Amino acid sequence: MTNQNPRPSMDWIRRLYNYMAAYASMLPREAYVNYRDLDLGMNKNGSSFIQASLWGTKYYKDNFMRLVKVKTKVDPDNFFRHEQSIPTLPLMDEGREKSTFH
Repeated sequence: MTNQNPRPSMDWIRRLYNYMAAYASMLPREAYVNYRDLDLGMNKNGSSFIQASLWGTKYYKDNFMRLVKVKTKVDPDNFFRHEQSIPTLPLMDEGREKSTFH
């Protein structure tokens, strides 16, 4: 499987995605729970809370800020992360600043 050309699979999924667009919610665009819709947006290296909130409020709606506060409290170093994980708020800890995303 590692030697296969991914192009046909990517082309197929894009065609399916475009076909299904007529049946997906728009304005606002929404996603299923636990489905990472990377077209909504994603964390990039060096992303800020503000950048993440652009896609985060689309995905998590009114729960976004509550989830950010919980994530900041239980995972302040943002150890558990992926392309659409909840961001942490910048914190001051013993005189040194922690970055929003590592």
